[in-house]
Amino acid sequence: MSVASAFEEQKRRLSGVVAIPVTPFDTEGAVDDGTYAKLVDRLITGGIEVVTPNGNTGEFYALDAAEARRCLEVTVEATAGRASVLAGIGHDVASATRAAAHVRDAGADMIMIHQPVHPYISGDGWVDYHAAIAGAVPELGVVLYVRNPAIAGEQLRALGEAAPNVIGVKYAVPDPVRFGSVARDAGFDRFVWIAGLAELSAPGYFAVGATGFTSGLVNVDPATSLAMFRALSTGDYPAAMTVWERIRPFEELRAANGNANNVSVVKDALAQLGLCRPDVRPPSRLLTAGEREQLFGMLSSWGLS
Repeated sequence: MSVASAFEEQKRRLSGVVAIPVTPFDTEGAVDDGTYAKLVDRLITGGIEVVTPNGNTGEFYALDAAEARRCLEVTVEATAGRASVLAGIGHDVASATRAAAHVRDAGADMIMIHQPVHPYISGDGWVDYHAAIAGAVPELGVVLYVRNPAIAGEQLRALGEAAPNVIGVKYAVPDPVRFGSVARDAGFDRFVWIAGLAELSAPGYFAVGATGFTSGLVNVDPATSLAMFRALSTGDYPAAMTVWERIRPFEELRAANGNANNVSVVKDALAQLGLCRPDVRPPSRLLTAGEREQLFGMLSSWGLS
């Protein structure tokens, strides 16, 4: 079996709504396994085919290694083969490689490598970093998380040649022109291109070639995210923009002050729906009373509260 055919189903699923679940905490501040499993099941029964534990909406950088492993395990158990599990991993090469091996052993089928957190990133070093991690787990599909505008099509093309199991790119540079150019310089058909800045950016990125998008909003209302995807995947941009206009206040509240409330808004919305506690870990913070009231109005207008 060729590498391309081996990952055919994963690539199909990545061309859709890629959900980034929150990580719920209990009253003691620990990861709440039971609630986590229920939230994952709610996503899958709502029609989602890719779930990403340990993404940024899951507070990846606020979890220790043991917690991240447990979040993955709970996701795999709750998914029970009904969807692909795209596990977020990162940090130094050795830590990421250990995490990737655990992902494989736990039964997930893909990893998403968070952008390296390092003050000095060279293009060649970026390729080497990802190639080392991908090469350690050739059985897993690999999705890159690109937030750095300095990463060009040249680096993506080189990585694609070095690591056949790199199958997708979550592109999160806020510039659809840059995205369209990078994708074509990298080899447009080589990867699945995922709009990595959620629903508000998805129409612009789909217009230049994306076939999927990531979402935190999907935690709250899977049907709305799927409605936008169906519109975009069929080229019905007026319908997509109808959804866009409805969810814009929610996403703008998340994006305010440099995305300070990105996770807090989603968790508070889930709390208002009775699905999990609103707790987040520093450096995030709880919403203010005014923000919570504003959010309640949005949920009410959607018929959810």
